[in-house]
Amino acid sequence: MTHPRTAITGGTGFVGRHLAERLGAEASVMISRRTGVDTGDVDALARAFAGCEVVAHCAGINREIGDQTYQRVNIEGTANVIEAAKRAGVRKVIMPSFLRARPDCGSPYHESKWAAEELIRDSGLDYTILKAGMIYGRGDHLIDHLSRTVQTLPVFATVGFREKPIRPIPIEDLIDILEAAVNDRMPRETVAVVGAEQLLLSKAVRRVASVLGRRVVVVPWPVWAQYALAQVTEWTMTVPLIAKAQVRMLAEGVTDAAPPAASVPDDLLPRRMFTDERIRGALPEPGGFGWRDLRVSR
Repeated sequence: MTHPRTAITGGTGFVGRHLAERLGAEASVMISRRTGVDTGDVDALARAFAGCEVVAHCAGINREIGDQTYQRVNIEGTANVIEAAKRAGVRKVIMPSFLRARPDCGSPYHESKWAAEELIRDSGLDYTILKAGMIYGRGDHLIDHLSRTVQTLPVFATVGFREKPIRPIPIEDLIDILEAAVNDRMPRETVAVVGAEQLLLSKAVRRVASVLGRRVVVVPWPVWAQYALAQVTEWTMTVPLIAKAQVRMLAEGVTDAAPPAASVPDDLLPRRMFTDERIRGALPEPGGFGWRDLRVSR
């Protein structure tokens, strides 16, 4: 299949890298700080977007580190992408957002992703916004962290005494939908993307542990204690064990869009289940958490 030339912000990140692989080198332009283009530089973005018909805006953060704030990256970065896209003659912007991104909810992450959505909807450009739940695959944060956690300690603490369910999305399913959006499907739409299987995080942990041949004890833990842990790990770890935004996600559950959004077309609905085979394919190199994961070790 021939794809329109597509610029991918966050092109070296988890979603962006997989999308670039699907579209192929001839149809994709990878843009990230590693390639020398930051979403804070409109002029550099416009030059990078030259000759592209579509921008897949995959750059974003779910925790703040230094000057990488939600305001600067998620909101101002999106505004800069829109302005650069207009200068370069790009006709469509596609953005993966979060399933429950919404205004005035008390979570800076959720609110910043909603603000980015609104900027795109109001841009005057064609767009597709994918309000996606928790995504997994090789290089993710979900299975990566679960597997390393059960290899570090045989105990897993729930987010809240009464867990809320999740619907994990295989990266392949998300990329199927992103590819369809690149090829002009779902014009001017905001759609919800959730996985085919609904389960509790504790059940997902047990499946990952089983694939690894580990035993794990699941311990009920209050939400406030998870927030405290998240704050500590955000301060001390290069990639936190859990971020405050992730605690909020899990405390609410990740199964339904808020506000409600249309579903993707039937032929694009995720159908891959959270199986042992898919977990095995997403596992990182063996090993638990250690000193190398702490900021003081850098």
